[in-house]
Amino acid sequence: MTSDPMDAERFRLHAEICRVLTDPKRLMLLDALRSGERSVGDLAAAIGCSLPNASQHLAVLRGAGLVDARRTGTVVLYRLSEPEILQACDVVGRIVRRRIDAQAARRETPAAPGPIPIAR
Repeated sequence: MTSDPMDAERFRLHAEICRVLTDPKRLMLLDALRSGERSVGDLAAAIGCSLPNASQHLAVLRGAGLVDARRTGTVVLYRLSEPEILQACDVVGRIVRRRIDAQAARRETPAAPGPIPIAR
């Protein structure tokens, strides 16, 4: 075990980012920002949630340093401040896809036949 305070801080920050990524709506917001800067209203519509709910999730992502916001008139536009986070999400997404495929394959595999009943 390390006692280096810098290692402890690094792991704390790592855990904080992972905690922020535990909400499906936040993951959907990051994915929606993959194509570039978007307004809060556009993001809310893209992920199918209310504007206040999208704003709350974006505030959490912003607090974690994963998105930036800028105002242009009355519109707030969001963009990824750490685009590499999408690579991490993509890795986890591939793992999830493999697990879903494996579960589907197990459901499709017929059960071994049981004993044939003998008529008496």
